[in-house]
Amino acid sequence: MVKTFQIRISLKEEAQPNGLLNKAAYDLGIKPTEISGIKTLRKSIDARKPNIMFNYKVEVYINEPVPKDSEYKFAYNDVSNAKPIHIVGFGPAGMYAALRCIELGFKPIVLERGKNVKDRRRDLKAINQDHFVNEDSNYCFGEGGAGTYSDGKLYTRSLKRGDVRRIFENLVFHGATDQILVDAHPHIGTNKLPKVVQNIRETILKYGGEIHFETRVTDFKIQNNKINSIKTLFGEEFEVEKLILATGHSARDIFYLLNDKKIALKAKSFAMGVRVEHPQQIIDGIQYHCKGEPRSDLLPAASYSLVEQINGKGVYSFCMCPGGFIVPAATAHGEVVVNGMSPSKRNNKFANSGIVVEINAEKDLYKYESFGELKGLEFQKDFETLAFTAGGRSQSAPAQRLTDFVEGKLSSSLNDTSYQPGLNSAPMHSLFPKLIGSSLRKGFKSFGEKMKGYYTEDANVIGVESRTSSPVNIPRKETLEHPEITNLFPCGEGGGYAGGIVSAAMDGERCAEAACS
Repeated sequence: MVKTFQIRISLKEEAQPNGLLNKAAYDLGIKPTEISGIKTLRKSIDARKPNIMFNYKVEVYINEPVPKDSEYKFAYNDVSNAKPIHIVGFGPAGMYAALRCIELGFKPIVLERGKNVKDRRRDLKAINQDHFVNEDSNYCFGEGGAGTYSDGKLYTRSLKRGDVRRIFENLVFHGATDQILVDAHPHIGTNKLPKVVQNIRETILKYGGEIHFETRVTDFKIQNNKINSIKTLFGEEFEVEKLILATGHSARDIFYLLNDKKIALKAKSFAMGVRVEHPQQIIDGIQYHCKGEPRSDLLPAASYSLVEQINGKGVYSFCMCPGGFIVPAATAHGEVVVNGMSPSKRNNKFANSGIVVEINAEKDLYKYESFGELKGLEFQKDFETLAFTAGGRSQSAPAQRLTDFVEGKLSSSLNDTSYQPGLNSAPMHSLFPKLIGSSLRKGFKSFGEKMKGYYTEDANVIGVESRTSSPVNIPRKETLEHPEITNLFPCGEGGGYAGGIVSAAMDGERCAEAACS
């Protein structure tokens, strides 16, 4: 017999060796020895009150064995001599498009401007320590895309876009912890995700796919509303039948190329702001009601999610990283961009989160109308250039204490930070456009009322968080083809159709299915 139901257990019960088993037996009115095993389907923490509870959704097996095999199977066969599908970009969308092509009997040929995960590390070291930005290999570009070294969170709201569970099961198939199948907020971690990405690459190569690293696409040959071939920086040319464009939200040269080719684009609303960094102990104290005391070892580093409407605009937390680091995410010299990440254990002493303001492409960018559909991109660039100047014309980032930012004062000193290139005290409250700065200041005050202790001089505000999503949409029809270029399939975050690893992966699969049909 199998029973599926919800169980709530206390922190004390969770600490007991057989706490979940004993609680399940008690709730079912049976002896613990009658339970063959328990399969956890979902786990979350309810910390709204001081008596913290763990919520489980479980399958309890009574006098019968727990099945070990997953219902998901991934059938990859040799496609070495199959019909090719070309994919530009090897982030989550490109990787999962390639895997799906193999399942469907087509040969993926992937062109990725950056390096593989191992070689990419040298360029991350260069930007952190030497302030040198490699424009093709950085925190945004390279094998695995932006998520590989800037967090690996798997949160998604895209439940209607595809089979989320299938994406998770495939990650586990390629080496991720099976805990992501259970956790309410699944996370792999930047120290573990590169190995999963490498395993995906090895699967693609093993079954006959091709992956060309350090191969930046610079031109398309178009004839009769079709892309006949693509050219690369070093003069290579690839003839194409179907092209999946999965270049991510930061490949500005691709947007410029499409615009120059008069291929339809559309300005898209997005969000920009800052990163705020607190000592993790402060966030733990607020969320777990343990101020001044260490949190229980059974509890993960606490996270938060905040949202407020300020003057009709959304101001909200984005990509919150408990126990994490702030990293430099610029993709060109002359700009400063910050992002966040957490290792799998989330054991760093800082917590950081983007706090961003909605930018309406139709209403807020009137000064940039001369740039047409690229107006959001140009606004984004100006914001990042301003941060570069304010940070000292290096990868040092402009920063203020949180209270000084809100009160409009230059910080005479800054708190310790996880941001390796360093911070430079700057009057960010006056540098930012009013549209963003005013909304952020009011937002932080409001957040401080919701989370007592959040608004503190012990936190830094660091700029700028500008790459939340693409400011450009590459339109497509219901068939997922571009409305003008019949063999072009805009895909993932770069097309404006995803907002993270999981939604990008799902969109990659959908585009592969459309291209292979």
